Formats: sequence, C-alpha cells, structure tokens
Amino acid sequence: MMAFAARRPSPLPGAFALVAALSMLSAGGLRAQEVDAETPAAAFSACRVGLMDTARQRGVADSLVDGALAEVEYQPRVIELDRAQPEFRQSFAAYLRARVTASRITTGRLMLASYPELLARLTREYGVPGRYLVAFWGLETNFGGFLGGMPTLDVLATLACDERRSAFFTEELMIALELMERESLEADTLRGSWAGAMGHTQFMPSTWQRHAVDGDDDGRIDLWNSVPDALASAANYLAALGWQRGERWGREVRLPEAFPYEQTGLDNRRPLDHWRGLGVRTATGTELPAAEIEAAVLVPMGHRGPAFLVYPNFDAIVAWNRSQSYAIAVGHLADRIAGGGDLVAGLPDIERAPSVQTIRDVQTRLLDLGFDPGEPDGLMGPATRSALRDWQAAEGLVADGYPDERTLERLTNGGESKR
Repeated sequence: MMAFAARRPSPLPGAFALVAALSMLSAGGLRAQEVDAETPAAAFSACRVGLMDTARQRGVADSLVDGALAEVEYQPRVIELDRAQPEFRQSFAAYLRARVTASRITTGRLMLASYPELLARLTREYGVPGRYLVAFWGLETNFGGFLGGMPTLDVLATLACDERRSAFFTEELMIALELMERESLEADTLRGSWAGAMGHTQFMPSTWQRHAVDGDDDGRIDLWNSVPDALASAANYLAALGWQRGERWGREVRLPEAFPYEQTGLDNRRPLDHWRGLGVRTATGTELPAAEIEAAVLVPMGHRGPAFLVYPNFDAIVAWNRSQSYAIAVGHLADRIAGGGDLVAGLPDIERAPSVQTIRDVQTRLLDLGFDPGEPDGLMGPATRSALRDWQAAEGLVADGYPDERTLERLTNGGESKR
C-alpha cells in the first residue's frame, strides 16, 4: 500500500463519538465488561452522519451521499488489522525470502514477455523500465492474483471514524466518492485491501485521483480489469515521485574489511566516487561504474548481512511504500525478472527482527544516554538507526545501526553517555 500526503479536513462531529469511546477503553476509563457490545457500531452510526454532512459540504452528489455513503457499515476486522502489531516481526532476510520467490520471478518474467509493446511504450513515455513496473505489480497483488475483496467505502468510513488517522481516511473517503461520480463507479465495484487500496497496483483514492491514467485509450480508467491502465498509472505515479530516466534503483555491493559503517544509511549520501574511493565494489568484485550520481550504503541486517548501494530511484520506491525493506525487494525482484542472479552475499538465517518492545527499550536507553532516536515507538526507522550508529561508534562497536546481540547486551549493561 502506498503512502502519500492528504489534505486535512475539518474535524467531524460524528467522529468524536467513536474516538471518545475508543479512547476511554484504551485509557482504562471503562472496563470491557461495562461497555455495551454495540458501542463501536452505535458510535459509527453517529460518525456516519458527520461524514455525510462533510460530503455534502464537499459538493458530493446527493444520490451518493444518501445512497452509497448512507449504507456504509462498520468493519471491526479493519480496526483489528490496523491495530495488529505482532510482538515479533519478520527480519529483513525473512521479508525478502517471502517476497522474491522463485514462482514470483518466473511469473514476473512471463508477464514481462507478455506485454512487450505496452511496457516499451511506458518506458518511452515515463522513463520507468518494464521490469520495475512488473516488480511493483508482483509485490502489490501477485500480478493481479489477489486484488483484495473488502468493500472500500466501508473500510474508509471505518478508519475515518477511528481515532488513529481520522482526518487522513476522511479525506480518502471523500475522494473515493468523487471518483465514483467522475468515473461512474458503483459502490460494489470498489473493493480492495483492508486499508482502502485498490486495483492491480493498489492505489489509494487520492493516488488514483492524481496519477491514474487511461492506458488502453478506451475513455475510462479501470484499475481492476485493465492491466494497461494499472501499469500506465503506476509509471505515471513513479515519474511524479521523481523516477530518474536511465538510472537503476541500486545494487548489491561488497564492502571492504575496514569500511566505516558509521557512513551507512540514507542520511549519509555521497557521490559515487566517494564509495569507489573507500573500496566499495560490486557484489561480484568488479569496480563500481564511474558516474556523477549520489548514493547511500544500506546494511539492513548489519555488517554480517548483505550490503546495498542505492541511488535516487530508490527514493521513488520508498515514496511509494515507506519501507526500505519493500524498496530493496522491488529493486531485487526487478533485477531477477530481468535475468539477474540471487544475492551474492546470501541472507543470514534469522527469521525474526527484534521485537517492538525491544526496539522501544533501545530507543529509551539511547535517549537516556543522550542519543536522539526520536519518540520511542518500537519501530526501527532512520532516526533510530542513526542514533544507534552514533552510540555504537562511541562504544567502539561496529557502527552499522543494527541491534545485534552484542549491541543489545552492551546497551543493557551500561554504555557511555554523551551527557
């Protein structure tokens, strides 16, 4: 599912009822047995009235407001999935193995060969090679094999009436209604993921509104049933995200033994000549090409795992889905579809990443020691990696920003403070 900015609408009176009820539950203000089982659904009904008022203010047709929007239903499973944060998450190795599979590579090559004219045209028009479009398609819906079956209006209304991202999903719901009017779509047609993404390439309504195009020239945009529409829209979106024509996403690289790992991370971009000067080579040991391009070195599993040199097009992939693991998976799958081989360094046999609580403890400890990872949230984001690298360097450890066992033990048992 893609990430993007959304305009913030005015607060919804109806949304506050559900938000208040959920807040009381989460804060312990009401014990579960004291709350009527119908409370979320009842609050949703009140919120729905507020959504209908907002839609009318936006100029949505009365037929849609009093028809499709008035009939949306609360979907408790959506809230469960939105809240789902398992104690243990996949490691990068497990994530990549689960997504860049032999069957997906084989099918991707078949799809690449099945649409030669379309993909060549999209490369000419938008500068995005077909292998990347096919890789996105494979990761988003397994080449259309699973488009998602949840009713999109129900999903968006449920999330709009939830406390976590009410304004964001309210805007998405309003845009979905506007799309229904613009594209003559029926409510039953709008089906997709539990978060509201739709079609072969899983576009949210606002992404559809801004970037979807008619790829087969039939006068309408159909992201569910038209592969040309879906792939042309993906190419147009990537171009808008800053895709650089003629450049690749990045590549696996081999780092020298004395590599300064404190220079890893997307916040440490350097000219390619800088990395060549440090002795960074391709995964097979050849010299990096001479090119005037900025690049960053990523080591998603630390110095014992594979290393990647990523270029500006990596940022466009991250803008599509704000996950470095996802972006590496897209790039590597694209390479494999185009005939490239598996990672030379291989993947460590580690299935689970550190737990959410472990990362939260790491962040809290770093704050105590004077290294700023941002607000402790249990997520291993760029700020946390940067703070951890700084602390590791101060401790004389390999400053790769990865919480391996030695790093966790040292953090637990002490560690020097900057204060």
